[in-house]
Amino acid sequence: MAKVRVSTLAKEFGMTSKELMGHLTEMKIPAKSASSALEDAYVAMVRKQLASVIEARAKEVEAAKQAEEEAAAAEEAARAAEAERERIAAEKAREEERRQFAAAQAAEEAARAEAEAKKKAEQERLAREKEEAAREAQRRAVPASDSGSRFRSLLDQIAAQETVLKEKKDAEEKAKAERASERGNRRGGNNDRRGGRRNDRNASDSNSERNASESRPHSHRTNASNNVAAGMDFPNPDKQGKGKKRKGGHGNDEDHYSRMAREAEEYSREKVLEEARAAVEEASRESTGRRKKRKEKREREAAKAQEERKIEEALAQGVNPEELDAIKVSQGVTVQELAEALDVPANDIIKRLFLLGTPLTMTQSMSDDLVELVADDLGRQIKIITPEEENTFSFYDDPADLKPRAPVVTVMGHVDHGKTSLLDAIRHTGVAAGEAGGITQAIGASQVMINDRKITFIDTPGHATFTAMRARGAKVTDIVILIVAADDGVMPQTIESINHAKAAGVPIVVAVNKIDKPGANPDRVRQELTEYGIIPEEWGGQNMFVNISAKQKIGIDDLLETVLLQADVLELKANPDTFASGNVLEAKLDKGRGSVATVLVTRGTLHVGDTLVAGLTYGRVRAMLDPKGNAVTEAGPSDAVEILGLQSVPNAGDEFRVFEDEREARALADERSLKARIEEQSRVKHVTLENLFETIADAEVKELNLIIKADVQGSIEALQDSLDKMDQSEVRINTIHSAVGAINETDVVLADASNAIIIGFGVRPDGKARSAAEREGVEIRCYDVIYKCLEELDAARIGMLKPTEVEVSTGTATVLDTFKVPKVGIAAGVRVEEGEIAATDSVRLVRDGIVVFNGKIASMRHYKDEAKSLKSGSEGGIGLENFQDIKPGDQIEGYRIDQVARTE
Repeated sequence: MAKVRVSTLAKEFGMTSKELMGHLTEMKIPAKSASSALEDAYVAMVRKQLASVIEARAKEVEAAKQAEEEAAAAEEAARAAEAERERIAAEKAREEERRQFAAAQAAEEAARAEAEAKKKAEQERLAREKEEAAREAQRRAVPASDSGSRFRSLLDQIAAQETVLKEKKDAEEKAKAERASERGNRRGGNNDRRGGRRNDRNASDSNSERNASESRPHSHRTNASNNVAAGMDFPNPDKQGKGKKRKGGHGNDEDHYSRMAREAEEYSREKVLEEARAAVEEASRESTGRRKKRKEKREREAAKAQEERKIEEALAQGVNPEELDAIKVSQGVTVQELAEALDVPANDIIKRLFLLGTPLTMTQSMSDDLVELVADDLGRQIKIITPEEENTFSFYDDPADLKPRAPVVTVMGHVDHGKTSLLDAIRHTGVAAGEAGGITQAIGASQVMINDRKITFIDTPGHATFTAMRARGAKVTDIVILIVAADDGVMPQTIESINHAKAAGVPIVVAVNKIDKPGANPDRVRQELTEYGIIPEEWGGQNMFVNISAKQKIGIDDLLETVLLQADVLELKANPDTFASGNVLEAKLDKGRGSVATVLVTRGTLHVGDTLVAGLTYGRVRAMLDPKGNAVTEAGPSDAVEILGLQSVPNAGDEFRVFEDEREARALADERSLKARIEEQSRVKHVTLENLFETIADAEVKELNLIIKADVQGSIEALQDSLDKMDQSEVRINTIHSAVGAINETDVVLADASNAIIIGFGVRPDGKARSAAEREGVEIRCYDVIYKCLEELDAARIGMLKPTEVEVSTGTATVLDTFKVPKVGIAAGVRVEEGEIAATDSVRLVRDGIVVFNGKIASMRHYKDEAKSLKSGSEGGIGLENFQDIKPGDQIEGYRIDQVARTE
């Protein structure tokens, strides 16, 4: 017979399980909880007994449903009425807008017409003014000198003479026309009268000539007579009349005189024009010197303005003005690339190289000395960019814009000499306890206020595998605190820290720690440091020494005062009123927040929303967090902040710079990425006679391929550096891929294709990656401390791996919710997805692929009962030992450590 659960029956009746349990108790039907199952007989009895209750509840539900429908209908009608009112109001508003638009358009048309009329009138006025100015300029074209005034009078006389000649010509044409008409009339009369008529015609001709000459203005006659060239032998009219009379009579004599006068006038006009042109050319030669001086003055002013614009542009770009005109080329540039950069034919460069005794082809690379010699010979300024400088930025600030800034202090020293403990004493926080194995694994930046002055501290690891981190810390710092244990003295990483500080040119303040321990000898430390050029001031040196005890907080104030004194001597300044730039201290990939980078601002002010380029990546700053985890909107010089928003994870130590245009930032990042990929692909190992035998022998060398995934970039660098230092004569270790973030399925596929082992440092594989690894037989090893990873790799390399502890995964659970449990605190309500988690197992709490807790289970319950284990598909509660920060969505991985003996 089928059974029905109490909870299912309660849902059918439309009541809660608690109400149904009450009815069952009244009917004396046995049922312990809502999950209890009832027989069919009990179910029939319950249905019969509760029929009235069910019917009443159904009526209530129906009434409530009907009331809800009526209320919905009323609400719908109200919404419809309101929509109708809004539609009418919107229609009125649109009508009013159309009316206003029409009025505005009419007003605009009227204004446009008026503006056009004004513009036309203005154009006509300007045209008149321009014409008058042209006439005035023409009038004043000749220099105002004695000769110039004389030539201007000549030009006026020429113009007047041209007018006279024109009038005279018109009068002659008129007279000829009249004579022609008279001759025509006389040809129609008698021949007897021809003589008299001829005399009359002659008389009329002479009269017309006389009248024409008398009709000219007296001034014109005077000018014409004055313009006759001196010294010319013209016939005298009186003498001409005494000679033989010609057929033309007196009228012919007057025509001859007029012709002679016209020729004289034409000769005089040409001569005057020639003299005027000569005078104008002479005046032009005299004014050439003045024009040349004015031109030179304009050139000087233009050069000065260009220099000022150049300085302004250099300040805007943050570069040195002297380097603004310099042509930048990469180190090892080819002949063709140099020719393109200098914008000269490649043959010119090849000729100069041939003369220098170094003939090269178009595609051959040039040395730095050759590039400088060729550029100097061509008269061009050039700057050679090294591979290290290609991904860096150079800036120039006006000294007037510089303001004081806080010092950046780096704590360096040997492993376990108390660097992090010193920062604990300064910050009054417990950082060292949170480090895996008690060793600092990444650069940590923090800020403290001492006597109302801010100091930025950077803590670098002391283990030998973190050399790159210490070098980065020394490059971005102003002062180095070299911490040395009074009982240990100078150790290998102490010497390395000294070398890093000296290479960066950073002053060193020595803190002799652990002076409270038995056997401490600070004087021995001073004596040992003198061998490496670190001499105390009391011994005549330049380095300040302070005896401290980080645990007992002895001498901390003296050390801070010493640091501030050293900072005052350095006079640290920066320009906060420009775009931000600085260095990336650390970067990691957070599954919830994306790429997260810890940056130190060295110049300018970084704001939320700025677009920046860091190494090969770019992005817009979406959020900024200070060292205490508080959200901030800006960060000035010497501030260390954590930024979110980069497209990918930058490398630790990369420089960053803010750009105004996001397109420029993207273009620069893409260019750098492309160049990096090309360089990576071009790294080819060529075979030579010297290494031919070694290459053949290498065919028998075993290879160990690794894929490294870590939580931060610095851990990858440290692990890779240690692997490179291993003896690889028998087994070659190849890192085929390394990245920041959790181990995913893609890493497993790559490991399967390349026969590699996946190493996880501070990260865990997700579910798909774990299933794929088990399916493909790929080994995944995860570590929290770098020592254990290096020891196992070294042991496996030499084939001496001892029987070790093997981690066996027991199950995985997902946190659904959290709740408070007395005497335990915050517990997690979980559902076991696979396997079986026992109360005695060790567990890890994994959030976004990152391990946030590794420890034991404090309590385990199945509902309200204590449980020894939770199987797959079941739900329960799990409390973690000394850990309360549990959030929904976290993964709890159960495991146990088994001792497995090796059979190889």
